[in-house]
Amino acid sequence: MVPAAPPAKLEKGRGLEADEIVIDLEDAVLPAAKDEARDAVLAALAQDFAAPSVAVRVNAIGTPWCHLDLVAVAGAARERVTVVLPKVEHPHDLAFADRLLAGAEAAAGRETPVRLLALIETAAGLQAVAELARASERLDGLILGYADLAASLGRAGGAPGDWRFAQHAVLVAARAAGIQAIDGPHLAIRDDEPFRTEVAHARGLGYDGKWAIHPAQLDALREAFTPTDDEIADAREVLAALDRAAADGAGAVADGDRMLDEALALSARRVLARAGR
Repeated sequence: MVPAAPPAKLEKGRGLEADEIVIDLEDAVLPAAKDEARDAVLAALAQDFAAPSVAVRVNAIGTPWCHLDLVAVAGAARERVTVVLPKVEHPHDLAFADRLLAGAEAAAGRETPVRLLALIETAAGLQAVAELARASERLDGLILGYADLAASLGRAGGAPGDWRFAQHAVLVAARAAGIQAIDGPHLAIRDDEPFRTEVAHARGLGYDGKWAIHPAQLDALREAFTPTDDEIADAREVLAALDRAAADGAGAVADGDRMLDEALALSARRVLARAGR
């Protein structure tokens, strides 16, 4: 997560080697600076980033700035860009963003559609998460936002286990819809034991990634969510063994002490997808 203001932080974000940079126009920008920050983001999107993917967290639907943010991103010079839509609570929210982006893209002559990520960070959003996951063909993933969700629920943040009900709901909705599940950021900036505990927990649950709010946390995230060479080799062997079994007319095959079947094939394909193979 990179603030859209001040300019020095946005410029630093262009050089960060993360899987995706999320530029924040919402919480990181004071109301009086929204227009100036939006212009700065548009200028940045015309330049190169070290990260292969760039997203913009726009202001929430119903604010004076959301529609302006969406139109601006649709007109950005960058070919591929994603909008992170905060505080999504109803399928109508995604339908609004979808249709506004479609019109803005047509006006700007954009050929590559803007993609969407939905932040689940209110009680209403969490309750509707299964519907939200299927509400737009632009939607690539769900992100769990802890700080706003805690405020919405009237509770304080706590240990990872305190949030399992929400983590499971978001993960199941994303998997059922065939989109990504991204864990929200650890609400501190250090790469320390509490942070790494949260990272391991999210990875163990099956999340595809986790947001970071400080560059010091990127290495730990990359290590946790990037498959190792051994995991990649094993995934390839699983698929190769099942291909051989299928050629012999079998749907499952023994491999040492384990039985390989389609369930393990699905896990293997997910490993290779995460590795970009």
